[in-house]
Amino acid sequence: MPIRTLVWGENVHEQKNKVVADNYPEGMHNQIARLLAKDPNISVKSTTLQAPEHGCTEAALAETDVLIWWGHAAHGQVQDEVVERVAKHVWQGMGLIVLHSGHFSKIFKRLMGSPCALNWREAGERERLWVVNPGHPIAKGLPAHFELEMEEMYGEPFSVPEPLETVFVSWFQGGEVFRSGLTYRRGTGSIFYFRPGHETYPTYHDETVGQVLRNAVNWAHNPNRFATITDAPNVPVDKALEKIEERGPRLHQHGEAGFR
Repeated sequence: MPIRTLVWGENVHEQKNKVVADNYPEGMHNQIARLLAKDPNISVKSTTLQAPEHGCTEAALAETDVLIWWGHAAHGQVQDEVVERVAKHVWQGMGLIVLHSGHFSKIFKRLMGSPCALNWREAGERERLWVVNPGHPIAKGLPAHFELEMEEMYGEPFSVPEPLETVFVSWFQGGEVFRSGLTYRRGTGSIFYFRPGHETYPTYHDETVGQVLRNAVNWAHNPNRFATITDAPNVPVDKALEKIEERGPRLHQHGEAGFR
């Protein structure tokens, strides 16, 4: 089966900024979806902040193998209930790819458990991305490095947890460097953070960026869901693998749920 991928876009700047609208007349989310659709192994849909429940209903997420998230100006408008729902699906095995300014999204900070802060500058600088993990599936088919002529600078320190793997490191004209491709696992879900994607520049029209995103979707895909990973069952004495006798005082009654 194709990898069912949902592209989530904030869709705010496209409505308010002419430069962004000119870059992405059908919305950034739809341009990202267009890049992904070049892979016949990916089936792609898109949704936005403005959709009911931000397009991340329980039914929609149940039919999503990999979720891609781009946000910037309206992180605070994302409902906490939706954030927790997305987190649950990641824990259960849904892949998550967070792009550019999505580092400050509620869902990324929720799953990282850290500030996710960084240095930045909006000056249209050249970005050179070095592939520092050439054997990684996300780097498949890429050159040793590639460049984006105009991008927003992100600089270290990046206050995220130590990643499982670093795939890309960026250099900018002003001299800063940044860990721009990081992988994580939360529960049974795989997460990839990819730095490029400032909305006033045509980053998502770049074919190499498209290859990274297609590779990332294939990497993040987990064909299985582990729905019970968030359960905390109270195992009865008579269900223990070895025979035991109950002894000592007890806080919970038999079969009673634990405190959360």
